[in-house]
Amino acid sequence: MFETLSDRLESVFTSLRGKGRLSEADIDATAREIRIALLEADVALPVVREFIAAIKTRAAGAEVSQALNPAQQVIKIVNEELVTILGGEARPLHLAKMPPTVVLLAGLQGTGKTTLAGKLGRWLKEQRHVPLLVASDLQRPNAVQQLQVVGGQAGVDVFAPEPGNGIGDPVAVARAGVEHARRMGHDVVVVDTAGRLGIDADLMAQAAAIRDAVQPDETLFVVDAMVGQDAVNTAEAFRDGVGFTGVVLTKLDGDARGGAALSVAKITGCPIMFASTGEKLDDFDVFHPERMASRILGMGDVLTLIEQAEKTFEADETARMAEKMLGPGELTLEDFLEQMMMVRRMGPIGNILGMLPGMGQIKEQISQIDDRDLDRIAAIIRSMTPSERQDPKVLNGSRRLRIARGSGVTVTEVNSLVDRFFEARKMMKQMTNSMPGMRRAAKRAGKKGKKGKGGKAGGRPTGAPRMPGALPAGAGGLPAGFDPSSLRLPPGMKLPPGLNPDLSNLRLPESAPPPDA
Repeated sequence: MFETLSDRLESVFTSLRGKGRLSEADIDATAREIRIALLEADVALPVVREFIAAIKTRAAGAEVSQALNPAQQVIKIVNEELVTILGGEARPLHLAKMPPTVVLLAGLQGTGKTTLAGKLGRWLKEQRHVPLLVASDLQRPNAVQQLQVVGGQAGVDVFAPEPGNGIGDPVAVARAGVEHARRMGHDVVVVDTAGRLGIDADLMAQAAAIRDAVQPDETLFVVDAMVGQDAVNTAEAFRDGVGFTGVVLTKLDGDARGGAALSVAKITGCPIMFASTGEKLDDFDVFHPERMASRILGMGDVLTLIEQAEKTFEADETARMAEKMLGPGELTLEDFLEQMMMVRRMGPIGNILGMLPGMGQIKEQISQIDDRDLDRIAAIIRSMTPSERQDPKVLNGSRRLRIARGSGVTVTEVNSLVDRFFEARKMMKQMTNSMPGMRRAAKRAGKKGKKGKGGKAGGRPTGAPRMPGALPAGAGGLPAGFDPSSLRLPPGMKLPPGLNPDLSNLRLPESAPPPDA
């Protein structure tokens, strides 16, 4: 969504790099270009004015004039001001002291409230809550049925006593839904309300009546991030007519300019709490202003990438794959296929690469990456026999021709895949052997899983001592000539009461030979 804005800001910062000192004219020119970039992104004019004023004030101060690299200091200021516009910091969902916590969804029709209710329910379930979705949108055709389908896909209960399609009282349904949740032990209630094609008195009156009936702990205004300035106007109308405590942005995966995301939090004074980035139920997460600002400036979003990997990969999967990559054995095409499928589960490969720092400079190349290329690679590997996957060196000409015919590709593509695999395996082996720490990790990985004396495979030996008191057996003692009593804390730091600071009585096992000895 922010691709155009990112490109414009990148060109602005490129012109700054290489300058040893910034003049007042340089600062004015930079501020002017940033103003144009923000206005082209459809950011609200009051927000742009405040943003530019803050940048010019800080850029003219000592933090830039005395900096060793003024250009980087200006980029740092722009990043910090972007974070401020986007809300400052992620704001968690406020839970009621006495459950259930009631979350009311409000917004215009077409913003994706019903789908968002399912996404929020799924997210709450992952956070170890027991949510309930309440179908109070009784006007839009099949809105109740849609919520039931989405709730079923998310594995969340849905309270829908009325069929909808214009039948039933939405206020009574919302009130009954909260009572049902209290009886059945649900600790969070998500109330889906009706939207309209435009702001009108009936919409406001109905939303206000539901609010008064259920007394929500959080009222989330759902806004389509693709509508630009209209999102700000709608948000202000809902704030004045109904009131809300947070904003949820939907359709952040679109190709709009993104001005709504940069404006709505600052204009309304309510933080952006969640963001929806796709059609799938798991394309939803907490909105982090600092991460979004980093992505806008082309710095990547490594933290989100790590969190996605942690949610996608099981710990034993990661450990097993690390053991294969660092172990003494050869990496096989079977391992390569498994790694590729693990990465594929995280989402489109272009989105994953876009979260890496520096990838903004090769956006065109990333945009050309097609997930179908991974499907072709998988088809090639799956057309091989198990023995060929384990030992690709046996792939002669006739075997490669058979594999090409079986996977629907050319022999050239098969040759290219095999050649790249051998190069990657060779490079991985060189990295492992050239770095002592990785080499020792590789040898430990090779020994892991072997059943030791008095212990279980892959576990801690029975006789190994636990911390504190001594290091695990085989970890090695202290260096020769080292006096443990010489250990001292830095000035001003104290150990907790009752803890003996004298480490001279610490007994460690005898030093073991290094793993690569």
